[in-house]
Amino acid sequence: MRSTPSIVRVIDLETTGNAPPTHAVVEIGWQDVTLQPDGRWELEGEGGSVLVNPGRPIPPVTMAVHHIRDEDVADARYWHDVARQILDPWPRRVALAAHRATFEQQFCTSALTHGNQWICTWKCALRLWPDSPGFSNQMLRYWRKPAGLEHERGLPAHRAFPDAYVTAFHVRDQLNEASVAQLVEWSEAPGLLPRVRYGPDRGKEWREIDNESLVGFLTDRDVDIRFTAETELARRRGGGEIGRASAQELLL
Repeated sequence: MRSTPSIVRVIDLETTGNAPPTHAVVEIGWQDVTLQPDGRWELEGEGGSVLVNPGRPIPPVTMAVHHIRDEDVADARYWHDVARQILDPWPRRVALAAHRATFEQQFCTSALTHGNQWICTWKCALRLWPDSPGFSNQMLRYWRKPAGLEHERGLPAHRAFPDAYVTAFHVRDQLNEASVAQLVEWSEAPGLLPRVRYGPDRGKEWREIDNESLVGFLTDRDVDIRFTAETELARRRGGGEIGRASAQELLL
């Protein structure tokens, strides 16, 4: 009897905007990544996409990104009529995945996913591929050149299936470097940024900046910056390469 394969289903959404319930889904795309008998993960199946009636006009500012118009979705089904069957496929998946998954999670609620775990390929890329010049879905695509990715199938960008297809190659490669549990753990934490984003130390690795600059980032409004600064602070307190106390003993 053939065993039920483990599936990570990669999801991408196009929406009317960033903040539900004010905004809603206009398209969902997916692509599966499956654990093979040899222990490697690979893309499987054709994936697909479905247009969704958002129940409200699509603002021109978002039409300009994904080019989905009101008339394209006028006869489409509503989100709750299509979401569950896509988000909870059989055989049951071990996780859902998306690039910057916190965006998809706003719309793909726990009630629709049966509380399934998520893998964020953006957060995992920060950990696994810190030398990348950038961490957008498309930047990783062209920097890494994943084996097997069909260029035309991954276009146009900012449509649900092509974006899910591209993300699936990042998921595959991340799963072949780290366990599902590890990727989920990284995904549930804030992003660990490899380089400083702004200011006089912009572009430097965090371990390169001095203690006074590091302390200044501990109260930043960006949760990823705060988390990264706190992580570097903990490393220095633990006696890392530049673990020299200063800046009021690194805030004690």
